[in-house]
Amino acid sequence: MKFARRAKHEAEINLTPLIDVVFLLLIFFMVSTTFTKETQLSIDLPQADGEARQVVVRQVEIAITRSGDYAINGVALVNNELNTLKSALEKVSGGDKNTPLIITADSATPHQAVVSAMDAAGQLGFTALSITTRNAEQR
Repeated sequence: MKFARRAKHEAEINLTPLIDVVFLLLIFFMVSTTFTKETQLSIDLPQADGEARQVVVRQVEIAITRSGDYAINGVALVNNELNTLKSALEKVSGGDKNTPLIITADSATPHQAVVSAMDAAGQLGFTALSITTRNAEQR
């Protein structure tokens, strides 16, 4: 009797389908993920006691973040320079110096950022300036 020896075949694992599945999952998660960018500034107002004033329809609001970044009427400025702030105020107000100007600053904002905003308003000739606060009970 003659026994023939069979040649041993090495087991092969085909990785192509596995790689295809991984890439499909990667593409699925990339497409289905939403990337949101925060457009609103997070501001923690300082406390004060007093009556709230009546809100005027046309006004200019300067928002200052905790890090000292400026936004005018909800539109963030490109940098924190005084000239940029002044030109943005001039553009938004349309040259009307009697437009009420409201400064809304975070309670942890550097004092220099608030003083710079007040200085820019003073140099442009704004006469009606107010600072936003919150009542102590609102916390």
